[in-house]
Amino acid sequence: MQEILTPGQIDHFITQGFVKLQNVFSAELADQVRDILWRDLGVDRNNPATWTKPVIRLGMYQQEPFVQSANIPSLQAAFDQLVGIGKWLPCRSMGTFPVRFPSHDDPGDTGWHVDAGFPGDNPANYLEWRVNIHSKGCGLLMLFLYSAVSERDAPTRIRAGSHADVARALRSAGDAGLSFMEIAGMLDGMPEREVVLATGEAGTVYLCHPFLVHAAQPHHGITPKFMAQPPLLLRHELSVNGNSPVERAIREAL
Repeated sequence: MQEILTPGQIDHFITQGFVKLQNVFSAELADQVRDILWRDLGVDRNNPATWTKPVIRLGMYQQEPFVQSANIPSLQAAFDQLVGIGKWLPCRSMGTFPVRFPSHDDPGDTGWHVDAGFPGDNPANYLEWRVNIHSKGCGLLMLFLYSAVSERDAPTRIRAGSHADVARALRSAGDAGLSFMEIAGMLDGMPEREVVLATGEAGTVYLCHPFLVHAAQPHHGITPKFMAQPPLLLRHELSVNGNSPVERAIREAL
């Protein structure tokens, strides 16, 4: 197995819940992705007066620049190291793009949360989707930066180490796990954690533990933020007894 991540990075992932990879894909690929997204936004990229909403969400994208940026060999090698060889599915599309614009308005989506991995009784209602102790349905939460993101450009907020708190909350919930909203209701009672901002140049990727608590924030910069946040889907289910860093982080938290 090709080893892209150092032992120190693996340890940081297990203890803090994420690892930051720089220069994963090229500036040219990021430019191509932004060009496609700008065409779909319905605003004038050269006229900030048309940027009247704090966030515009775009859907799944399967064009070559998106797929190529998600399947860089070094990135796939990191998937092998964190999730396990043969346990994950290659990304064939990019997930939701919450494109964030400079604005004084509340974007309305800045609450702390954990992304859910599998559907509940009503698959159409994401608030009923669930998370269980084995991280069913999700190998990693990923943040792909397609534009440079500074501290003023609405970087995702990360509660470092919070994946361990969530693992302990899920311990008694068994295979059924807890819903998105049930976990959200527990977050205020969890230990205080250092907040890390997911900043970086275009081409940066954050690979995060599926249980990591994170949140959006308002944009106080100048240039719109382009980021995708797809999950790494699983080919084979994980287990709290497994040996990958994702599984080890859960087990060590318990």
